[in-house]
Amino acid sequence: ELFTDIRKTHNQGVFDAYTTDMKTARKAGIITGLPDAYGRGRIIGDYRRVALYGTDRLIADKKNDLLQLETDAITEDIIRAREELSEQIRSLDELKRMAQSYGYDISVPATNAQEAVQWLYFAYLGAIKEQNGAAMSLGRVSSFLDIYIERDLQNGTLTEEEAQELIDQFVMKLRIVKFLRTPDYNELFSGDPTWVTESVGGMGMNGVTRVTKNSFRFLHTLYNLGPAPEPNLTVLWSANLPDAFKQYCAKVSIETSSIQYENDDLMRMEYGDDYGIACCVSAMRIGKQMQFFGARANLAKALLYAINGGVDEKLGIQVGPETVPITSDELSYDEVMSKYDKMLDWLAKLYMNTLNVIHYMHDKYCYERLEMALHDREILRTMACGIAGLSVVADSLSAIRYAKVKPIRNEKGIAVDFEITGEYPQYGNNDERVDRMAVELAESFMNKLRKHKTYRGALPTMSVLTITSNVVYGKKTGSTPDGRKAGEPFAPGANPMHGRDRKGALASLASVAKLPYEHCLDGISNTFSIVPKALGRETDVRSQNLVAMLDGYATSGGHHLNVNVFNREQLLDAMEHPEEYPQLTIRVSGYAVNFIKLTREQQLDVINRTFHGSIG
Repeated sequence: ELFTDIRKTHNQGVFDAYTTDMKTARKAGIITGLPDAYGRGRIIGDYRRVALYGTDRLIADKKNDLLQLETDAITEDIIRAREELSEQIRSLDELKRMAQSYGYDISVPATNAQEAVQWLYFAYLGAIKEQNGAAMSLGRVSSFLDIYIERDLQNGTLTEEEAQELIDQFVMKLRIVKFLRTPDYNELFSGDPTWVTESVGGMGMNGVTRVTKNSFRFLHTLYNLGPAPEPNLTVLWSANLPDAFKQYCAKVSIETSSIQYENDDLMRMEYGDDYGIACCVSAMRIGKQMQFFGARANLAKALLYAINGGVDEKLGIQVGPETVPITSDELSYDEVMSKYDKMLDWLAKLYMNTLNVIHYMHDKYCYERLEMALHDREILRTMACGIAGLSVVADSLSAIRYAKVKPIRNEKGIAVDFEITGEYPQYGNNDERVDRMAVELAESFMNKLRKHKTYRGALPTMSVLTITSNVVYGKKTGSTPDGRKAGEPFAPGANPMHGRDRKGALASLASVAKLPYEHCLDGISNTFSIVPKALGRETDVRSQNLVAMLDGYATSGGHHLNVNVFNREQLLDAMEHPEEYPQLTIRVSGYAVNFIKLTREQQLDVINRTFHGSIG
């Protein structure tokens, strides 16, 4: 009753402001997964500040910010900023009182390692009590905490065993974070992820590694506590990382499939050396930047709209702009591209306008007070758009150009299936003919997004990421010209379609690495599975080969890699005997998940993906 009749919610505000076109597009699934019925998340509070300064200092700084906004001209922006600062101050005071209820005084800085971990955890706990965002990431705390731990080790007030135990206990707390979710949410983000993402390692701008003993301690929790999806351990990979650390990361990946890797050499040039990963693959400067999460636009469905004159192939209704459909017996590449380009113009505009509505209402009815209290007053905001179906479209356009594609139409003249004659180059085999199409599509759609006005002047960015929603997007999309049938899943993220990357692991990685990070600053997700024997017979050889593969992928410009090392037979057995695999963890698009918690449909999708049996 409270959130139905008394207190208006974010969800109600959004749907009050949605236009007819927005509601129709959402229903059809050409824009989907939108944070209009759940917390947007993807904001990283700088939780280190509570340990470093204490809440009293932070409150004083925010009060000073408020004084700076006592100007002659009180504009709408200043009114909003003053209200938000007041809420931030209030949230910091509530955080202090919450810690007091546990018997701790966090008004002052932490004085030792145990207090630093405790203070930092209180800050994070306050954030997750206030928000149930889709991703409540932790930031980059391992190297920060190492300073306190190392000092205590040198002083003799802490032993190495106690230091590891402290991190183990902290990680146990992070593993039990849970939110109440709706069934629709769980369908999009299967396996109950919370994205408590911790960024480990990386290099400094001065060329000195950010790897510390505590980097090893965080990874070692996967042995002490067993594999688990949370926290979402993310190694910031550089060819210049210490070799011992690289070898240890590879060993942990091979034995647990619980780590993801992101290219620090790419991101450091854009964000400096104090950034973290929000959610899955999205980098941002900690405490100085936030994003407005925007889910994804379905580029594969947009291609079908271009062919069918804006009519939805599943619903049979007009969703896109009414244009002349293609009626020829064979699809012409030039005709399809001309119509597709115009359809993407429409989609980019509608998508951005929809996100503007969502984030206006989220700020109004579900403002992240505490997380934003742990940011600077002046921050960079990004409008984090996303695309799904990249490999479907690339292969579809390749089929149209290099083979013969005949539309199969229903009684209403809607193309509902396609007949392909001949072979065509497929994305994922390091073939420039089709890889170039994927690159140009990503760059083109990002440029279309950049043309539109954004809420609060946010900088438009884009991800190639689907989470486990590739199954849902596939359900909402009819048959496509690449041969994929109606309802079949898309490939996750930037991955090639299942089974089409036939030339081995290195060719598959090379195709994905070509996607331009400068046009996909919100991240390019690649989920990679390889059978153990493909990496070698001996444990040391496997680690060395995986390190070489990661170095090569990063050096060639690849942004992100989930690494799974197991046999398909193991997953099939886990489906039939889940009680024997309580901690079986796998990497999916941007996060890790307990395999037995996936729906059967999503388990089958994972099993049907390419398992590389050779490196090259």
